[in-house]
Amino acid sequence: MASLARFRPAVRRVPAFARAIQTSADTTQLRDTIEDQSKPFTVKLHEESFRAYQCETPSLEVEVKKEELLKMYKDMQTMRRMEMAADALYKAKLIRGFCHLAIGQEAVSVGLEYGIKPEDRVITAYRCHPFAVMRGGTIKGVIAELLGRQAGMSHGKGGSMHIFTPSFFGGNGIVGAQVPVGAGIAFAQKYLGNKTATFALYGDGASNQGQVFEAFNMAKLWDLPAVFVCENNKYGMGTSAERSSSNTEYFTRGDKIPGLQVNGMDIIASRHAVQYARKWVTEGNGPLLMEFVTYRYGGHSMSDPGTTYRTREEVQRMRSTQDPIRGLQRYIEEWGLATEQELKQLDKDAKAEVDQAVEEAKQSPEPLTKDLWTDIYYKGTEPASMRGREREEVHHY
Repeated sequence: MASLARFRPAVRRVPAFARAIQTSADTTQLRDTIEDQSKPFTVKLHEESFRAYQCETPSLEVEVKKEELLKMYKDMQTMRRMEMAADALYKAKLIRGFCHLAIGQEAVSVGLEYGIKPEDRVITAYRCHPFAVMRGGTIKGVIAELLGRQAGMSHGKGGSMHIFTPSFFGGNGIVGAQVPVGAGIAFAQKYLGNKTATFALYGDGASNQGQVFEAFNMAKLWDLPAVFVCENNKYGMGTSAERSSSNTEYFTRGDKIPGLQVNGMDIIASRHAVQYARKWVTEGNGPLLMEFVTYRYGGHSMSDPGTTYRTREEVQRMRSTQDPIRGLQRYIEEWGLATEQELKQLDKDAKAEVDQAVEEAKQSPEPLTKDLWTDIYYKGTEPASMRGREREEVHHY
């Protein structure tokens, strides 16, 4: 290993003159004085909120509503509380196995949901809990699934990475495998003539998978309505993006597919970019690559302390200066949309909702032995019988 270390490539440095994406969570500015809070108003994003490849960047002027901003704040706070509850349950050894949390990346999952339609499709990788809830699942269903209980969204048999809804195709445990599946979902949408989009998310750690590029090629060849979304949280497991990828500008890696890099720490920028991407693919322009530059506060999974390949000071700096929830909180307060006390009440409501869901999930029983025979086939397509572990062990449907 010592000899190999001599050949370790130097970390690629961005030249001082190169434009970099802005990742602060609170740089959006109010365009005009808000005269009537019941009506939409215009804000202006930071000029470096987006970078584009072979396409135009979205407009920096965005129309928002008070009610929507407050709902996004509540949803982000609730998603973080849910992940914090999962963290506590794992440390209490009530959750076992793999568990990957998305604390710090809430502006991606919540911003995505506020930028798409109910009939659109989403598929992602490990950090799937917030997406499952935002796509029609429940906090109780997610927590119960993590606990392995019958009330879980997969009846306690799937676990953290295998949670689904009719418009959310998981949670997938194989690195990068969800990307070609996402291309297939987009193919089905085009085949059926639906004016809908598929958002296939993957991490910077999966970006070098061969199947990812194969999916890009097929999607462009057939001009599928697919948005390939790289959640670049700077580290693939314990390896920084600069050490794993010769090109860390993931939005440019689609060859002939246009790309968009987005400040994934500002939820207004995230939502606006998703709306732009959805419009792009549903208008027949073919696929689009989108890179959210974001950050995870915890380790890759619960077994990773997250401090052996980055400093505690780095994590604390991101928490204190670029937190997506605190950024939206600042907007709401500075623009006079709600007081600090009103936002604290939303925080309390989010905590109470999650606490209740956790207690209800704990009360749910574990799956029964007979449940092992269910959910193998789509309902109505089961064979007459199925063999178990031994020849004599046969289950009749």
